Amino acid sequence: MRPTSISTLDPQAGPTVSQAGGTYRVVVSGDQTNQAYAIIDMLVPPHSGPVPHAHPTIQETFYVMEGEVVVRSETQTYVAKKGAVVTIPLGGAVHNFTNESTAPAHMLCVVAPAGLDTFFLTVGQPIVAGQPLANTPPTPEQQQRIGALAKQYGQEVFPPDYFAKKG
Repeated sequence: MRPTSISTLDPQAGPTVSQAGGTYRVVVSGDQTNQAYAIIDMLVPPHSGPVPHAHPTIQETFYVMEGEVVVRSETQTYVAKKGAVVTIPLGGAVHNFTNESTAPAHMLCVVAPAGLDTFFLTVGQPIVAGQPLANTPPTPEQQQRIGALAKQYGQEVFPPDYFAKKG
């Protein structure tokens, strides 16, 4: 049977959380796509971004809409500027991104299958969409909680200096 309706989302709608200094808004959840994919709107304040991490069962693609982020893996460093696309393939490449500029970065992130959307909503602090960026890094206690929850969602979290030690 062919669906008779389409899904729509108004601007600023969708659950929004603050996590690891950034703001993440779930635009399309895994619940809406039978877990096939999710879309997350990310606002990353200056000098912020997640610690190195890996998720072997999820492919992640970022589209930079504003600003820039430095994306690192074990084999490369790439400055992703407005209009750039970065794909983290299935298999678990260790990676992270950091906004090393003085202006906020704005990205759309598509994950397939879904799962990171639920992770962000679980570890993040609910906020109102459009609220100013806080840029408060997680406390050691919050980092431990994030690390424990990451394992439940099929992720591995590495120390913040992981790439510096590899080089």
